[in-house]
Amino acid sequence: MAERIEAVIRDRIVFLAGNPNAGHWRKDLTSEAVRFFPVYSYLIVYRPATTPLQVVAVIHGRRDVEKILRQRPE
Repeated sequence: MAERIEAVIRDRIVFLAGNPNAGHWRKDLTSEAVRFFPVYSYLIVYRPATTPLQVVAVIHGRRDVEKILRQRPE
């Protein structure tokens, strides 16, 4: 099951690279210029203005997403 989820996440990252405005802003979670795209119970956090697409994190939605993003080095 984990391999299937990982494969879907990888496919969605490829999709996001071609469609960088997919997903949504979450100004309630971070002021960074990142978008969020859900995949199952996970969130792909990425910078839409980068080429190639920069994935900041893949985080399970039940975790404290705001805290995790705040603790990340810039």
